[in-house]
Amino acid sequence: MRVATGFPAGQTPLNARLAEIRFAVENGATEIDIVINRPLVLAAKWKALYDEIGAMKEACGTAHLKTILATGELGTLQNVYNASMVAMMAGADFIKTSTGKESVNATIPVGIVMARAIKDYQHKTGFKVGLKPAGGVRTSTDALQWLILVKELLGNEWLTPELFRFGASGLLGDLETQLYQYVTGRTPSGYEFTMG
Repeated sequence: MRVATGFPAGQTPLNARLAEIRFAVENGATEIDIVINRPLVLAAKWKALYDEIGAMKEACGTAHLKTILATGELGTLQNVYNASMVAMMAGADFIKTSTGKESVNATIPVGIVMARAIKDYQHKTGFKVGLKPAGGVRTSTDALQWLILVKELLGNEWLTPELFRFGASGLLGDLETQLYQYVTGRTPSGYEFTMG
């Protein structure tokens, strides 16, 4: 996996973003994460957004395209839905909530909107697009809420790494702690699971 296109802002010139994607693919990347140009969403320039994402998808070749919407910066849930649909129509294999750098990242309301967009897109086209919540998923309880959301709105087919993933490095520590408690019956000391 390679993050390309001016992460986390996505504001570099399009030709630079395309060159970055091509470079990553030429050097073995099989998945590319891009960040959309949020001002296009806020100005409702949907055709321009579609064209940019489509060009980036073309630059990916056979690599999978994960499109980061940075939902915390899109202003409204309607914008989240529209940006989700445009990204999928332009060829995104996954839509991802956030870079993890925004002040608001993966939230359940945004997840519901994105999942409904994915379902609508599948109903209209027959294509399945993956969902990746990123940022803000820090505990096993958070992860369970997302798993329930995906199961209820998209179905069991999405409960696989091919269609659902977490972008949540902070989640690892909580999962290790929970497993440790389950196996040993005691809470680990702070030094037992260091991140670094």
